[in-house]
Amino acid sequence: MTARPVKRSLTLRGHRTSVSLEDPFWRAFRDIAQREDKPINVLAAQIDETRGVDAGLASAIRIYVLEYYQKTAQFES
Repeated sequence: MTARPVKRSLTLRGHRTSVSLEDPFWRAFRDIAQREDKPINVLAAQIDETRGVDAGLASAIRIYVLEYYQKTAQFES
């Protein structure tokens, strides 16, 4: 596992932005987008719309990924 975040570009509502996430979070984020049958940019825009002003987009994505898998684990148990 790499400790350093990897910066990638996303397009949110027609505007390019860069987000830095660790590789495991990028993989999980792409997996969730595929499971939800949504382009990753659409999912990122939805997360961006619901995040608070004090939270950065990268942090909001990490929390989304964590909560998604926590809910999945609760459903399976």
